[in-house]
Amino acid sequence: MKIHLNSLGCRLNEAELEQWANDFTQAGDTIIAAEDEADVIVLNTCAVTQEAVRKSRQRTQKLQRANPAAKLVISGCYSSLESPTALAELGVDLVVPNTKKDHLVRLTRDAFQQPSMPESATLPAETALFTRNRHRAFIKIQDGCRYRCTFCIVTVARGDERSRTVDDIVQEVNNLHANAVKEIVLTGVHVGGYGSDLNTNLYDLVTTLLDQTHIPRIRFASVEPWDLSPEFLRLFENKRVMPHMHLPLQSGCDTVLKRMGRRCRTEDFSQLLKSLKDTIPNFNITTDLIVGFPGETDEEWRTGLNYIRNQQFGHMHIFTYSERSGTKAASLPNKITKAVQQARSQELHAMAAEQRTAALQQAVGSIVDVLWERGKACEGGFRHSGYTPNYLKAVTVSPTDLSNQILPTRLTGIENEHLIGLGL
Repeated sequence: MKIHLNSLGCRLNEAELEQWANDFTQAGDTIIAAEDEADVIVLNTCAVTQEAVRKSRQRTQKLQRANPAAKLVISGCYSSLESPTALAELGVDLVVPNTKKDHLVRLTRDAFQQPSMPESATLPAETALFTRNRHRAFIKIQDGCRYRCTFCIVTVARGDERSRTVDDIVQEVNNLHANAVKEIVLTGVHVGGYGSDLNTNLYDLVTTLLDQTHIPRIRFASVEPWDLSPEFLRLFENKRVMPHMHLPLQSGCDTVLKRMGRRCRTEDFSQLLKSLKDTIPNFNITTDLIVGFPGETDEEWRTGLNYIRNQQFGHMHIFTYSERSGTKAASLPNKITKAVQQARSQELHAMAAEQRTAALQQAVGSIVDVLWERGKACEGGFRHSGYTPNYLKAVTVSPTDLSNQILPTRLTGIENEHLIGLGL
């Protein structure tokens, strides 16, 4: 079969898409970029906000219209929360719930009466990943979350925590590295809770990966700040563990954090950031922030804004609060008007841009290793983009193709919010 894979939302969705790509190719199928040429279209959906729900529904309709003859398979949080009747009306042929995502390829092939894997299926994992123009692999290490932040619908859609075994993850990383992948990102719903059901933890997993694999770069997707122990910080002493973490703050005001059901207060968050930056040179911290949470007064907003101003984030993902039926926050009083939400969002975006520029300026003049992604032919050779160890984006023009190479690079300036790299 010719399979088109499509995704919205988080890195975990992307990690699942990559795994499906590998599983489909190993079963003898072909991953293609054009949805109108596919026999089967697989969409991994999102429902973290009402806007994500709208986009998931819209993407489903678009894919169905682009190729009505193809079988349409959807999974992800939107498909888990939407009614089967509504999905059928969108032209969906098969729904794979989040609890059965690991079996999506088998369920898809069984549903459409495809034979088991032919002996001639020898396409390597590299094909599935690089044909999708990816140069880092997202590794799903667990699913589900034990916590219940009052705004989060994902914990409802994803269910209880379920971790993959260490051996399974090690094998996947070694297979990817054997097929030219140089960087992995460990991802999940509650990454810091990895191993809660297996009598292990994230620290032990990374220690094992450092010992039993030779993958040059290891990163983390979003990790809750309360999951990081002093022992965990020692992992960054190994240069293969990249000096960047995405730590969701959500609000800079403790009273708002309490209503959100968050387990970390601003004082604890500040201490963690100081420990990271004091211990690891050029450590970059990015974060998530929610604007206009129910009951957020002008005073709370100013308190939060002043706190955020003093933290120096490399990047902020800013979300306007979106009410999700089935969450505790949906029943909270004193909803914030759209106009106030938009004004606060604009103010925070301006601050985020200032901090982003400051992080880039601090990097100018340094020499770092950059993993260059697939180049595009241009005047003068090839134009590449890539990422520094602390996850700042760089661009360069080279007379030769640098695709998928980690090379020492001098950062000479800033261009369109990206660093300019010069090879040594």
